[in-house]
Amino acid sequence: MTKVLLVEDNEMNSDMLMRRLQRHGYEVTLAVDGPGALDAAARVLPDVILMDISLPVWDGIEATRRLKANPATAHIPVIALTAHVFTEDRDRALASGCAGFQTKPIDFPQLLETIRQLGA
Repeated sequence: MTKVLLVEDNEMNSDMLMRRLQRHGYEVTLAVDGPGALDAAARVLPDVILMDISLPVWDGIEATRRLKANPATAHIPVIALTAHVFTEDRDRALASGCAGFQTKPIDFPQLLETIRQLGA
Protein backbone atom coordinates (compact mmCIF):
# COMPACT_ATOMS: atom_id res chain seq x y z
CA MET A 1 0.00 0.00 0.00
CA THR A 2 1.32 3.44 -0.95
CA LYS A 3 2.06 5.63 2.07
CA VAL A 4 1.18 9.33 1.93
CA LEU A 5 2.19 11.94 4.47
CA LEU A 6 -0.41 14.72 4.39
CA VAL A 7 0.83 17.94 5.99
CA GLU A 8 -2.15 20.25 6.45
CA ASP A 9 -3.09 22.49 9.37
CA ASN A 10 -6.73 23.01 8.35
CA GLU A 11 -8.73 20.17 9.90
CA MET A 12 -11.53 20.29 7.32
CA ASN A 13 -9.07 20.16 4.42
CA SER A 14 -7.00 17.35 5.95
CA ASP A 15 -10.06 15.27 6.84
CA MET A 16 -11.58 15.57 3.36
CA LEU A 17 -8.34 14.85 1.55
CA MET A 18 -7.39 11.99 3.88
CA ARG A 19 -10.74 10.25 3.37
CA ARG A 20 -10.54 10.62 -0.41
CA LEU A 21 -6.99 9.25 -0.49
CA GLN A 22 -7.93 6.32 1.74
CA ARG A 23 -10.85 5.46 -0.55
CA HIS A 24 -8.28 5.18 -3.37
CA GLY A 25 -6.16 2.75 -1.37
CA TYR A 26 -3.55 5.05 0.14
CA GLU A 27 -2.33 4.74 3.72
CA VAL A 28 -2.35 8.30 5.11
CA THR A 29 -0.38 9.80 7.99
CA LEU A 30 -1.19 13.34 9.09
CA ALA A 31 1.01 16.18 10.31
CA VAL A 32 -0.13 19.75 11.09
CA ASP A 33 3.10 21.77 10.97
CA GLY A 34 6.65 21.76 9.63
CA PRO A 35 8.35 20.09 12.62
CA GLY A 36 5.59 17.46 12.70
CA ALA A 37 6.17 16.82 8.99
CA LEU A 38 9.87 16.15 9.56
CA ASP A 39 9.18 13.83 12.49
CA ALA A 40 6.48 11.89 10.62
CA ALA A 41 8.54 11.62 7.44
CA ALA A 42 11.52 10.17 9.32
CA ARG A 43 9.29 7.75 11.24
CA VAL A 44 6.97 6.60 8.42
CA LEU A 45 9.19 7.07 5.33
CA PRO A 46 6.18 7.76 3.09
CA ASP A 47 6.18 7.23 -0.66
CA VAL A 48 5.02 10.83 -1.21
CA ILE A 49 4.41 13.95 0.89
CA LEU A 50 1.54 16.35 0.26
CA MET A 51 2.76 19.61 1.79
CA ASP A 52 0.56 22.62 2.50
CA ILE A 53 2.67 25.72 1.98
CA SER A 54 0.94 27.88 4.63
CA LEU A 55 1.78 26.09 7.87
CA PRO A 56 2.46 27.24 11.43
CA VAL A 57 5.97 27.10 12.95
CA TRP A 58 7.81 26.45 9.65
CA ASP A 59 5.96 27.00 6.41
CA GLY A 60 5.88 24.25 3.78
CA ILE A 61 8.82 25.78 1.92
CA GLU A 62 11.08 25.61 4.98
CA ALA A 63 9.83 22.13 5.91
CA THR A 64 10.55 20.90 2.37
CA ARG A 65 14.06 22.40 2.44
CA ARG A 66 14.74 20.57 5.70
CA LEU A 67 13.32 17.29 4.35
CA LYS A 68 15.54 17.57 1.28
CA ALA A 69 18.60 18.36 3.44
CA ASN A 70 18.15 15.12 5.42
CA PRO A 71 19.64 12.09 3.61
CA ALA A 72 16.97 9.83 5.16
CA THR A 73 14.09 11.82 3.62
CA ALA A 74 15.67 13.62 0.66
CA HIS A 75 14.43 11.00 -1.82
CA ILE A 76 10.73 11.38 -0.92
CA PRO A 77 8.82 13.41 -3.53
CA VAL A 78 6.94 16.41 -2.15
CA ILE A 79 3.87 17.91 -3.78
CA ALA A 80 3.10 21.48 -2.69
CA LEU A 81 -0.55 22.24 -1.91
CA THR A 82 -1.43 25.92 -1.79
CA ALA A 83 -4.09 28.54 -2.34
CA HIS A 84 -1.34 30.82 -3.69
CA VAL A 85 -1.55 30.72 -7.48
CA PHE A 86 1.14 33.16 -8.57
CA THR A 87 4.11 32.03 -10.64
CA GLU A 88 6.46 33.20 -7.88
CA ASP A 89 4.75 30.85 -5.41
CA ARG A 90 5.16 27.90 -7.75
CA ASP A 91 8.79 28.83 -8.41
CA ARG A 92 9.54 29.08 -4.65
CA ALA A 93 7.95 25.68 -4.01
CA LEU A 94 9.86 24.01 -6.83
CA ALA A 95 13.12 25.71 -5.81
CA SER A 96 12.71 24.34 -2.26
CA GLY A 97 12.64 20.79 -3.63
CA CYS A 98 8.97 20.15 -4.36
CA ALA A 99 8.44 17.80 -7.30
CA GLY A 100 4.89 19.01 -7.96
CA PHE A 101 2.54 21.90 -7.29
CA GLN A 102 -1.25 21.78 -6.82
CA THR A 103 -3.45 24.79 -6.18
CA LYS A 104 -6.42 24.74 -3.82
CA PRO A 105 -9.16 23.82 -4.13
CA ILE A 106 -7.47 20.54 -5.03
CA ASP A 107 -8.32 18.98 -8.38
CA PHE A 108 -8.34 15.45 -6.95
CA PRO A 109 -8.01 13.50 -10.25
CA GLN A 110 -5.06 15.73 -11.18
CA LEU A 111 -3.50 15.17 -7.75
CA LEU A 112 -3.83 11.39 -8.15
CA GLU A 113 -2.19 11.62 -11.57
CA THR A 114 0.69 13.68 -10.16
CA ILE A 115 1.19 11.11 -7.40
CA ARG A 116 1.25 8.31 -10.01
CA GLN A 117 3.69 10.24 -12.22
CA LEU A 118 6.05 10.55 -9.26
CA GLY A 119 6.05 6.77 -8.90
CA ALA A 120 4.14 6.66 -5.62
